[in-house]
Amino acid sequence: MPKVRVTRRVHFSAAHRLHNPALTDEENARIYGPCNHPNWHGHNYEMDVTVEGEPDPRTGYLVDLGELRDVADEVIGQMDHRNLNLDVPWLQGVIPSTENLVVAIWNQLAPRVPRGRLARIVLWETPRNYAEYTGE
Repeated sequence: MPKVRVTRRVHFSAAHRLHNPALTDEENARIYGPCNHPNWHGHNYEMDVTVEGEPDPRTGYLVDLGELRDVADEVIGQMDHRNLNLDVPWLQGVIPSTENLVVAIWNQLAPRVPRGRLARIVLWETPRNYAEYTGE
């Protein structure tokens, strides 16, 4: 049976602040610019979740996309309309850059994938900026 990849796109909105407490306020402002604003800023994130594996010979599905949506919603529901620095327990102590977020989301999502293997997550912070992670 051939291996295929199936992708579901999901959306969430969240606020965050890029700030490293080990750095001075001046260093943080220089490194992160407006993303270091002390009163936060927000994004409308888009996320592509890709699962890989062999389609079930009985159904033809690798994974039911409704089930994949539901497990993705479990994870993004913890971030949607939240402050990533303050409201998400599994992000405590993590600088919520797109790079760090995509890895943290992977760690939450991978064990929940109902069938196949999580192959890739692409997290779009803006229409022009994204981070991609494949578990490596």
